Amino acid sequence: MSQVNWNNYACRDFYDELMAAPGQPRESAGELCNMLARFSAEELAERKTAAEIAIRTMGITFTVYSEGAMIDRAWPFDIVPRIIPANEWRKTEAGLKQRVQALNLFIDDLYHDQKVIKDKVLPAEVLAQSVNFRPQCVGINPPHGVWAHVCGSDLVRDGDGTLFVLEDNLRIPSGVSYMLENRNVTKRVLPELFASGKILPVDDYVAQLYDMLASMSPRPGDDPQIVVLTPGIYNSAYFEHAYLAQQMGVELVQGSDLLVDDDDVVYMRTVEGMRRVDVIYRRVDDEFLDPEAFNPESMLGVAGLMRAWRAGKVALANAPGAGVADDKVVYAFVPALIRYYLDQEPLLPNVPSYLCMFEDDRRYVLDHLDELVVKPANESGGYGMLIGPRSTKETRDEFAQLIKANPRNYMAQPTLALSTTPTLANGLPQPRHVDLRPFILSGPEIHVTTGGLTRVALIEGSLVVNSSQGGGSKDTWIVETDDKAAAAAVKGA
Repeated sequence: MSQVNWNNYACRDFYDELMAAPGQPRESAGELCNMLARFSAEELAERKTAAEIAIRTMGITFTVYSEGAMIDRAWPFDIVPRIIPANEWRKTEAGLKQRVQALNLFIDDLYHDQKVIKDKVLPAEVLAQSVNFRPQCVGINPPHGVWAHVCGSDLVRDGDGTLFVLEDNLRIPSGVSYMLENRNVTKRVLPELFASGKILPVDDYVAQLYDMLASMSPRPGDDPQIVVLTPGIYNSAYFEHAYLAQQMGVELVQGSDLLVDDDDVVYMRTVEGMRRVDVIYRRVDDEFLDPEAFNPESMLGVAGLMRAWRAGKVALANAPGAGVADDKVVYAFVPALIRYYLDQEPLLPNVPSYLCMFEDDRRYVLDHLDELVVKPANESGGYGMLIGPRSTKETRDEFAQLIKANPRNYMAQPTLALSTTPTLANGLPQPRHVDLRPFILSGPEIHVTTGGLTRVALIEGSLVVNSSQGGGSKDTWIVETDDKAAAAAVKGA
């Protein structure tokens, strides 16, 4: 009956989140590694099966698009959690708050005075060629001056342990429901480890989201009517839309459930008649949000919604137009934006980046396509990328032509040695690459989730963590360390 033997865990080539070296758990992971070492392969398989049953029972799914069909799949989950020590996380949390504060000031500036352009901190051509700048939003003043109320910033750790911000998602970031459900499943599978109280909770997110949305209501003296606006059951994130609405105790609606009357007020159709709506947590893209203001053929939005928002009769989260900062070219300027708006040095570093719109950068990228990761400015989900070291000459030639044809749309970064963490494969923990998506709520105050959604590349050697492309996820533990207890656990492992 084989057991987990951490001496055989091959973590030498990359920074590993749990193991400092074979047989040497990190301080915060000692208790977990000690327990796993007592499990046989059969016991691990039983825990894994228990997690799969829980996921099916709880109905945790995601939708993938394949050959024109939409397929609901059970959420891919690994039972071995990813651990981050609390003292490190507090520094990360401060950096995320700083970053989203600067980004909200930046968005507000772009839709008002554009001082950042006049002061030449951001090149005018970056804004001029932005596909997510919405002229319809110019001059609007959202509550609290906040545009990106929910932000999901992707973090990666390099080979030396440095935590980098890889990108910021400020349009309609998804994944927080899976973060919450990952914890629920893990509590069922590894209940022994939650008794110590060292693992910080994540279940305050829903209450914080509700309070943030309620604070935006144009009728602050009344009990606000909040709704979650979904494109419908065929959207890949529909599970999350329904989950968050249910957890907050608010209505889940589609565009056809709402209307804007002549008084510029949004109403919801109910069996009792029309009911005024104060706040809309919208999960519909800008271009489909209001056929009067954007795509006239949209059947997903609400005609007149922008009128109601501009008139201050309804609040929208995230605000239309927030995506102007959700641009991988703008990303490269975020450290400068932090210095410009906050007069502070960035607490979290960016990954070094090359912008193909600049001639010297473009020349370097074209000469080193086999070494770099090339990304289009506004794609998400890992689509449209070139991972140079794993590409063919034919693919690199295609990307060279794309870059030359539209240099503003491409940027490049070095291929990082992404950190790994133990993940069950063939019955035993093996290193797999991970990233992390914390979620930041911005309202009267800024709140950061305790950890976030850890996504894992389930295929050996793969750097692609997106669930739509074969990735999975793990629970993320922020752990308070007690030096004596942790040392004893490490010794026992």
